[in-house]
Amino acid sequence: MDESVTRADRPNPLGHAPVGGLIRQFAIPSIISMLVSSAYNITDQIFIGHIVGMLGNAATNVAFPTVSLAMALAQLAGVGTAASYNLNLGRGKRKAAAEYLGTGLTFLMLLGVILGAVVFLLRDPILRLCGATDAVFPYGQSYLGITALGLPFHLASTGASTLIRGDGSPRYSMACTVSGAVVNIVLDWLFMMVFQWGIQGAALATVLGQVLSFLLCLRYLPRFKGVRVTRQTLKLRAEKVKEICQLGTANFLNHIMMMVVNIVMNNLLSKYGALSIYGSDIPLAVSGIIAKVQTIVISFSVGLAHGCQPIFSFNMGAGKYSRVRLAYRKALIVALLIGLVAFALFQLFPHQIAAIFGSGDPLYFQFAEEYLQIFLFMICVTGVQPLSVNYFTSIGNVRQGTVLSASRQGLFLLPLLAVLPQLWGLEGILYAGPIAEGCACTLALVSVWRSIRRLPRQDKLPAPPEEG
Repeated sequence: MDESVTRADRPNPLGHAPVGGLIRQFAIPSIISMLVSSAYNITDQIFIGHIVGMLGNAATNVAFPTVSLAMALAQLAGVGTAASYNLNLGRGKRKAAAEYLGTGLTFLMLLGVILGAVVFLLRDPILRLCGATDAVFPYGQSYLGITALGLPFHLASTGASTLIRGDGSPRYSMACTVSGAVVNIVLDWLFMMVFQWGIQGAALATVLGQVLSFLLCLRYLPRFKGVRVTRQTLKLRAEKVKEICQLGTANFLNHIMMMVVNIVMNNLLSKYGALSIYGSDIPLAVSGIIAKVQTIVISFSVGLAHGCQPIFSFNMGAGKYSRVRLAYRKALIVALLIGLVAFALFQLFPHQIAAIFGSGDPLYFQFAEEYLQIFLFMICVTGVQPLSVNYFTSIGNVRQGTVLSASRQGLFLLPLLAVLPQLWGLEGILYAGPIAEGCACTLALVSVWRSIRRLPRQDKLPAPPEEG
């Protein structure tokens, strides 16, 4: 018998191993992967801040929405495919699982090529749209012009690592991301400190790291455990793409809203900053730093949520509802503990955190400290929303997941950004953050509580596995 078939016939630990152990097994590599993925931009920010200066930091900020868009598309195809794959494996439908997996992989490649080409060709208007001032624009041109070439590799490797993790190989998924990040850090030092290539060196280091992650993901294709990946498997199936997009919509929308908010805030910070003692460039540069700091906490939260996805999906598909409930409860406790640690750090050490990303005049640090302490005041509950969005996506409830994914950014933060700055100027932008976070957390908890109450109290009896 073929070895891949033998492996597929083994009982899947997602359905019977202790839930707490599974969360650790899947979430820790997922969190590390997310943290290391964030390191691409954070490392660039640190090197650029110390070598290029404040305008370089502002340039990476105005280029950051393109990274958010790549992440959004990776979530659309990657999470949607992983959810479909695990749901069908849980139901014993291996043939359908293989078709979803192959379609998703091809879809990821296609999205990456299209995105890279569009951003490269339209980089100048994109920078203006994202709030680049005249002083920042030349740096943004150099940085985005190079990093656009790496977007296809970044999108494909990010989505593929989600599928590898969903296949039961969280450590390999982590290795794909970590390897690329380590190369990025080493090359940042080499290109900027030794070769003195400036912001172009940081961009090139990022691209080369992304290429390595992509190649490692490709290497895993013949190693999938749940199904066998063949050339026929990789066929793009329109009906499967539609279902993948439906399940990935919630995560996609969440990242799209983050991108939109980033663009809106950049423009608002430039506008209202020019009317304050800080000027337009200081708020823009500080916003970029805080966005990168926030990605560290978000990496913990989203990594935890992604690590729970295969557990939610497989057990929902298998009708083991008690395990779904238990996984959410345990993950929620972890998310809140992570948030409390972040809250303490940001409130107690704002100056030290801002100083990591370079130096500036007293006004620069004054605004950075105020931004950290006010805008991120409700960081303690920031993990609730992504965990809840992934819960609904994983169990196939597209509608509720989509509503939750849009809640913090679209339903709450954007309306607040439209109103509060007009009342309180620059400070209105800062206070919009914690208000939106608190509202989104409340909505998420109420929605999940109602959903869990509706789950059947008794688990289903296991169905016989599908042949083939």
